[in-house]
Amino acid sequence: MQINGIQSPLAASVNAAADTSTGGALAAKITKAAQNIQNPKQAAKLRQACQDMEAVFLNLLLSKMRETVPKDTLFGDSSEENIMRSMLDNEMSKNMAKAGGIGLADMLYRQLSPTVVSKEKTK
Repeated sequence: MQINGIQSPLAASVNAAADTSTGGALAAKITKAAQNIQNPKQAAKLRQACQDMEAVFLNLLLSKMRETVPKDTLFGDSSEENIMRSMLDNEMSKNMAKAGGIGLADMLYRQLSPTVVSKEKTK
């Protein structure tokens, strides 16, 4: 799915602020904020936040999927086992997101940082 032709919300708000006579200062602040993402440290933080978001989504997905499976009563249904399964799902979702997951982190990163992505493509 191509989204390159769609104007980002940041660019739209900069254009809207620049069009108004009192919004010049706001447009400058937004432009400065957009330039901050070009910093490699900011880009790394954004990438990590996107991976964390994907891990949260995958954890929710795994827990909901686990609810659909009938419980095995061989060892009982103890609260300790539920805690262990919850921690297992949490770690599995973190590892899945780190390994690429379902691509949600990449899509979020591309959507939230168009300036960083364009610079990465030119390298």
